[in-house]
Amino acid sequence: MAPKSFDAYFRFLNLAHAVQALPSVPKLDALEARLLEALTASWHAGRALTVTETMALSAAGAPATVHRKLKSLKNQGLVSVDETSGDLRIKTVAPTPEALEYFEKLAACLEEAKQR
Repeated sequence: MAPKSFDAYFRFLNLAHAVQALPSVPKLDALEARLLEALTASWHAGRALTVTETMALSAAGAPATVHRKLKSLKNQGLVSVDETSGDLRIKTVAPTPEALEYFEKLAACLEEAKQR
């Protein structure tokens, strides 16, 4: 018999897949999901990344790939890219309310999986 925490993890995965299949949830490929997670984790820790710093995230792929995925996330309304401190050359990436809502839905799946 599998340990209870093992079961909870797979309950979470099943719930998360069900949520991700909903029409109201953005359709992300694996790299977009990893990039959004990295950006939001950094933002949640109190540090917004610039576009240049985002492109240097090795976990999300080559810089050109990251730039393409960042553009896709922006087009889907999950991140904003804004000028910072009056310098037009520096742009900061931040999750939008839609991205935070996406993570809230996943957090709800985690809570539900833990309670069963």
